[in-house]
Amino acid sequence: MNTKLGKSISKEDFMWEFLPAGLREVFDIVNVKKTDTEFHIWLDEKREITEEDAHKGCVIGKGYTDYCTIQDHLTRGRRTFLHLRKCKWLDKSTGEIFSYDIDYVNEDFTTLTSELVAFLKGEDRE
Repeated sequence: MNTKLGKSISKEDFMWEFLPAGLREVFDIVNVKKTDTEFHIWLDEKREITEEDAHKGCVIGKGYTDYCTIQDHLTRGRRTFLHLRKCKWLDKSTGEIFSYDIDYVNEDFTTLTSELVAFLKGEDRE
């Protein structure tokens, strides 16, 4: 519905407005919980294989990694935690289980936490 105030949006579209720009193209929201002091948002990587691996025909889905929890910005005075996990893949020709690095495009140049950047790039965190 369009009004003088603008276009109506879905609840899910509204949720994405509070998360770092660009994550929507890579993740699905799978759960959201709120406490008196915190928001917790669980995000799973969308299961998409690269064209190269699809062409090889030897890479199959193998579930998900464990969740990595990252504290994001405050939202309405509550600490916000993102619980993210990546897809795991099995290369049947080598027996290797791997996850793809995530090419994150920060279109609006907002600042991302170093933890989130490390997770997206597949770097080890201490």
